[in-house]
Amino acid sequence: MSDSDTVLKISQKAREFRQREEQILNSAERLFIEQGEDKVTVEMIAEDVGIGKGTIYKHFETKNQIYLVLMLRYEQELADLFRNLQQDDEEPDALFRAFLRFRVQNPDRYLLFDRLEGKMVAEKEVADLVHKLHDLRASNRDILTQFIVRRIEEGRLMEAPVEYHIGAAWALAHGACSLIKSDFYTRYMGRPEQFIDFILDIGMRMANRRGR
Repeated sequence: MSDSDTVLKISQKAREFRQREEQILNSAERLFIEQGEDKVTVEMIAEDVGIGKGTIYKHFETKNQIYLVLMLRYEQELADLFRNLQQDDEEPDALFRAFLRFRVQNPDRYLLFDRLEGKMVAEKEVADLVHKLHDLRASNRDILTQFIVRRIEEGRLMEAPVEYHIGAAWALAHGACSLIKSDFYTRYMGRPEQFIDFILDIGMRMANRRGR
C-alpha cells in the first residue's frame, strides 16, 4: 500500500469515527428527551445506533461525558449563530431576538440541558469539559453584554447591571420553555408557535425606557 493510500485510509477511518460519534450523540439526545436521561443506559444508546456497547466507550468514557459533550454542542450552536449574525452585519436587535428564539424554539432540548447542568455541578466529573463549557458560555455572554451596554449607552434600556438584563431574558426563556411543556398551560394557551412569537416580542421590549 502506498503512502497516499495509507493517508486516504486513515482519513476515511477518521470520517467514519466522527460520523459514528455524531450518531451516538444524536441518538443519546433523542433518547434522553423521550425517556428521561436517568432511564437511558449506554446499552440503550448502542442498540439505538446499531453498534456494540464497547464501541460507545471508544468515543465516551462515561454517560456523564456524553452529557457534557451534548451541552457543549448546544452552546456551540448558539456561538455559531452569533458569529453568523455578526458576519452578516445584522442589526444588534436581531442578535438578541435570535438568542431568545434559540432558547425557546426547542423547549425539550433547553430543559434537558438545564437538568444536566444540575447533575454535572453536583457530581463534579469531567472537569475539563465543564471548564470548556463555561469558557464558551462566557464568550456568548460577552456578546450579549456588548449588545446591552450599547443599548444602555444609547438610552434605550434602563440603567441596571448587565447581569440583570441577561438574567431577565434567561428567566423569560426558562419560564416559556416550562410552560410550553406543561400539558395544562398548553391547553390553556393554545398553539405554542404563537406564544413563542409573543414571548419574543416581550423579550425585545423588556426593560426599554418609557417611550422607546
